[in-house]
Amino acid sequence: MKKLIMLGLCFCLAAGLCACRQAEAPEPEYVLTYAENQAQNYPSSLGGERFAELVRERTEGRVVIQVKYAGEYGTDEEVVSQMRFGGIDFARVSLAVVADEIPILNVLQLPFLYQDSDHMWRILEGQIGTELLAAFEENELVGLSWYDAGARSLYSTRPIRSLEDMQGLTVRVQNSQLAMDMVTLMGAEPVYVDHNDVHYAFETRKIDAAENNWPVYQYMDHYLVAKYYTVLEHTRVPDVQIASKRTWEVLPEEYREIILECARESALYQRNLWVRNDIFARATVIDSGCEVIFLEPEKTQEFRDVVLPLYKKHCSDHLDLIEKIQNG
Repeated sequence: MKKLIMLGLCFCLAAGLCACRQAEAPEPEYVLTYAENQAQNYPSSLGGERFAELVRERTEGRVVIQVKYAGEYGTDEEVVSQMRFGGIDFARVSLAVVADEIPILNVLQLPFLYQDSDHMWRILEGQIGTELLAAFEENELVGLSWYDAGARSLYSTRPIRSLEDMQGLTVRVQNSQLAMDMVTLMGAEPVYVDHNDVHYAFETRKIDAAENNWPVYQYMDHYLVAKYYTVLEHTRVPDVQIASKRTWEVLPEEYREIILECARESALYQRNLWVRNDIFARATVIDSGCEVIFLEPEKTQEFRDVVLPLYKKHCSDHLDLIEKIQNG
């Protein structure tokens, strides 16, 4: 009998503690949306998830960010359009999506801008990167942090070993005038295809080639329909984590500071994931039997030389900034 009484008391105590904890847990003051066009296990998606977790923890549940994956809110272009009106609160998008409307950002899309990945991160984590994030406010957006999107190379249904092999190919590019002009200068025909439709475009022979990074090539199964990967690494265009300016202006200063801090921490987390996934993607592709093509230095230089006109055409007002980056 005593045992039953003790068990009953323990049960009541546990139930009381549980009720107290539930009573102490605050109701969210803000439930916000976050758009991501990649699958849930992709590095940028995991970075967005980490961002949401950090914000929830550090606001003690008062700010909840709900991450939606795989383009549930639409294409990057549609997401950015909705963000300008406060329809979506946060997103991770490619820089290319907003660069045409914020011309200074085209600088970061220029081919052969950096020496390597370390060079790029020195720039993005320094004063130049901070100033470029501030430029998003011109477009009713708030730049939060830079995400890694690797180096873009060419992959195709037939080998590309030189500039001559580009002639007459149809190449999928991002929805960016600079990217289209770049492929045109290389002698190919650029065509925009939505990120989620590239695999089908290869299958139906709408495109002969695309340009993207190792993880996309592997994660999206593009390596199954385009067996040749030419390591050109012509651009290192970062992704960017952004907020709707309308949402940002509604949030209290205290929460803005926390969100910005969490965005930067999630970016470091995402970059570490990216490095590991990049290695895994390369290994998977090579093991599958795809041919990885490394160009001779003189062949790479041909690509560099032919795209140089892009610097003046798209960034003539920012040549000083380009020089600072290249010397950084």
